[in-house]
Amino acid sequence: MALTSGGRILIIEDEADLALALKARLESAGYEVHTECNGSVALSYATEHWPDLAILDATLPDLEGYEVCRELHNLCEACVVPVVMFTGRDEPSDELHGFASGAEAYLTKNVTPTQLLDTVEMVLQDVGNPVIG
Repeated sequence: MALTSGGRILIIEDEADLALALKARLESAGYEVHTECNGSVALSYATEHWPDLAILDATLPDLEGYEVCRELHNLCEACVVPVVMFTGRDEPSDELHGFASGAEAYLTKNVTPTQLLDTVEMVLQDVGNPVIG
């Protein structure tokens, strides 16, 4: 999938090295990227800067990622912050919990960088285009 550049992405990840690697990869693809290491600060950031997409770990030091996902969707009825869960939790129940919390996509941390970028692009393209059927 060819990537188009642009868009503001908020990475919510408590592993600093991983967050920096994701940031570098996404910036090289043309995205504006901001990182936060805990959920409460990320939610505050999101209310001020309205990212186009959030990449969210399920395990954070202060809040569960699933709770952060729900809160990102509740910030404003007119504003949608789509969420890609990006986590080490790989049980089927974890994925179901992610989607039940409102995530648009659920990826485990063993995916390739290309798979992550493709998912980000797909979710950004689908925002505002609900599937009817």
